[in-house]
Parts: sequence; C-alpha cells; structure tokens
Amino acid sequence: MRIQDRFDIILFDGVCNLCNSAVDFVIRRDKNDRFKFGALQDNATKSILKDYKINEGYIDSIILLRGDEVFYKSKAALEITKNLGGFWPILYVFNIVPSVIRDPIYDWIAKNRYKWFGKKQTCRIPNSMEREKFL
Repeated sequence: MRIQDRFDIILFDGVCNLCNSAVDFVIRRDKNDRFKFGALQDNATKSILKDYKINEGYIDSIILLRGDEVFYKSKAALEITKNLGGFWPILYVFNIVPSVIRDPIYDWIAKNRYKWFGKKQTCRIPNSMEREKFL
C-alpha cells in the first residue's frame, strides 16, 4: 500500500519560510495524524511524484495528494483546513468561491513569497519530534 493511500500528503517548497510556517501550523492542528509532509525538492517526494503527472521541478504551489487525487493551490489549502482541529474547517466554505477568483490571489502570494517572507538556504530538516510526520 502506498503512503498516499494511508495519509494525505502535503508537498511544499522546502526553502520557503511561508511554506514552512504553514507546515508548522498544520502539524500543530493535525489532531488525527492525517497528514504527512514532503519538501518538493526532496528525493523521497520526487519518487512519489512519479505516480502522478506532476513536474518534479514544480514548486509554485502547495500540493495535496489524497490517494489518486491531486489538489493544487487554493483547493489544496481548503482541503487541508477541512481536516484540521478547531474552527479551521469553517474556512472550507470558501470552496464556493470559484477557483478563477481564489487562485489568482494564491498565485500573487506565491509569486512574492520569497520577497515578503524570505527563503532558507536549504530545505527544512525536521526535528526529532516532527520526523514521523515527514516522508
């Protein structure tokens, strides 16, 4: 059985400070251990991408894998919030807003993420408490 059949896999830009903060946010609210994480630059992640039609050089969006389904951009973010603890699932109501409106906002933030939030020199290395959450 593939890992993406047992867990929702969140793929993210491992050098992006905003993306790493989002991973921290999800880890703190993943009360049911539903999610695993992988940096898009990581070899373990690239091997999973071979099962999908995703360019392994693609780092412009968060990607959520759920079984054979692939979610990108704002849809991925909304699918993630739907499964967090607390009041965060309420945000799923924004799914009624068409992606032609949501995704340009997402793209604008993604395009400016390094300028606004900074960039690490290397991908995130999970600490001992986080290691089980990463691919």
